[in-house]
Amino acid sequence: MADDEPRLLDLRLLPFAGMCWAATLIGIHGGSRAAWVLVATLAGAAVLLAAGCALRGPGRWTAGVLAVLLFGSCCAAGTAWRVQAVERHPMTEFGRNEAWVTLVVTLADDPREIAGFGRHVLVNADVVEIRRATETIHSGGAVVVLAPAAGWLGLLPGQDVILRGQAGPPRHRDLSLATIRVSGPPAAVGPAPPHQRWAGALRARFVAAAAVLPADEAGLLPGLVIGDTSALPREVKDDFTATGLTHLTAVSGANVSILLGAVLLVVRGVGLGPRAGAALAAAALIAFVVIARPSPSVLRAAAMGSVALLALVTGRRKQAMPALAAGVIALLAWSPELAVDFGFVLSATATAGLIVIAPVGVDVLVRRGWPRAVAETVAVSVAAFAVTAPIVAAMAGTVSLVSICANILVAPVVGVITVAGAITALIAGVSVPVAEVVVRVTQWPLWWLVTVAERGARIPGASIPVPSGPAGAAIVLVAVVALGVTLRRRGPRLVLAGIAIGALVLWAPVWPSSLGRLV
Repeated sequence: MADDEPRLLDLRLLPFAGMCWAATLIGIHGGSRAAWVLVATLAGAAVLLAAGCALRGPGRWTAGVLAVLLFGSCCAAGTAWRVQAVERHPMTEFGRNEAWVTLVVTLADDPREIAGFGRHVLVNADVVEIRRATETIHSGGAVVVLAPAAGWLGLLPGQDVILRGQAGPPRHRDLSLATIRVSGPPAAVGPAPPHQRWAGALRARFVAAAAVLPADEAGLLPGLVIGDTSALPREVKDDFTATGLTHLTAVSGANVSILLGAVLLVVRGVGLGPRAGAALAAAALIAFVVIARPSPSVLRAAAMGSVALLALVTGRRKQAMPALAAGVIALLAWSPELAVDFGFVLSATATAGLIVIAPVGVDVLVRRGWPRAVAETVAVSVAAFAVTAPIVAAMAGTVSLVSICANILVAPVVGVITVAGAITALIAGVSVPVAEVVVRVTQWPLWWLVTVAERGARIPGASIPVPSGPAGAAIVLVAVVALGVTLRRRGPRLVLAGIAIGALVLWAPVWPSSLGRLV
C-alpha cells in the first residue's frame, strides 16, 4: 500500500479551481449583474451552511464545502468588479455607438494576418489614451485592432501606436472594450522595448536560417518551435487541421510539453538523474519563453508546461494535480479573460489528461508487454485526443478520426525537430550561416511530419463535421466515452456496439437533412 500512495491523486484544490473558473466564466458571459447575483448566492449558501453547523454540529465535508463557497464568492466578486469596469468604460460606449476615435495604444502581441480576409491583420492592444475633439481620456483597457497589413505587419509588442479608427462592439465577450477598424497605417509608432527588439531580431534570424529548407518545411519549423506560422502555406495548415496536428504549431501547454518531453528523452538517454533533467528542462522552458516572447499566451503555455514538467520528471501525479489547480487559479486571477479562451481550455485539459489518464494507460500497456517508450507515446496521444476532442469540436466544428494515428506516427520526430529547432534558434542569434547548417538536421523529420499530415488529410472521412459549440462538444464526448468503455472491456460485441454508437452519434448532425430528403 505504501508503494501505491504516491500515485494517488490529491484533488483537494480541484474544487477551488473549478469554482474559480465557473465564477469567472459566469461573470464574463453574464455581465456584472450576474456576477453580483452569484456573489450573493454563494455568500448566502455559506451563511446558511455555517448556521446549520452551529445548530447541528459540523459534518465530515462541512469545512471543505464552506471554504469552496467563500472562495467562489471572492472570485465572483473580483470578476464582477472587473466586468463592471469594462461596462462603464468610455471606450465601451464609443464601441456601442460606432464612434470614430483617435487612440494611443500599446501593442500586446504580434499583428496576425487574417485568413481569407485580404491583407488585413488583427492585433491585441492596451489603450493608453482616448483622444476626442474636446477631451483626452487617460484610461486603460484591452481593444482589438483590425487594420490593413501595410504599416502594421512587423510591429512588435510593447510599441506605442497612435491610430484613428471606427470603434465597434467587441468580437467576443472576453473583457475587451471594443474592436477598432483602421483603414490605414498608424499615425505614429514608438520604439519597442529592448527585450522585444532582441526577441524580434532572434525570431527573424531563425526564420532566415530555416529558409534554406524546402518551402513547406521552412514555414513549418518556426511554427513548431515558437508558434510563428506566418510563413506556413495554407495547404499545410489545412492538412494539419484535418489530421489533428494543429496543436503542434500553437503556442500552448502542449507545445511546451513537447519541448520538455524531448529534453527528458535526451536526459534519460545519457543517464542523468531527475534533478539534472529538471534543471535542463527548466532552462529549455526559459529559452522558449524568451524566443516566443513573454506574451500572456506564452506565459500561460509556460505555466501549463511547468505542471507537465512536474508530472513527467517526478512521476508523482499527487503533486502535479494540485500544481495544475493552483496554476489555473493563479492564471485566472491574473488574466480573467483566459476563462473564455479556447487555448487556455485546451492547455489545461491536455495537461490534466497527461497527469490523470496517460500514466494509467502506460501502466496498462506495460503490464501487457508493451515497451515503455511505445506505451508512453500511445498513452499520451490517446489521452490528449480523449480530453481535447470535445473542445476542438466545440471550437472548430470538426473531429479528426485520424488524429490518434497521426500523432503516434509523428511522435518520434517531433522531439528531434523541437530540440534541433530550439538549438538552431539560439545559434541563429550568434551566426545565421552556422544555424543554416544545423537546421538541415530537421529536414527529414519535417518532411515526415508534412507527409503524414498530407496523406492523413487525403483519407476519406479523415475529418467529420459536427455542430460547433456545446452541442458538438456533447456529441463528441458521448462518442469518446462510449468507445472508451467498450474498448476497455475488450469484448468483440461490445467493441462493435461502441463503434456503432460512436458512428451514430457522430453522424447525428446529418440526420435532419437525410430525413428531409426522404420525406
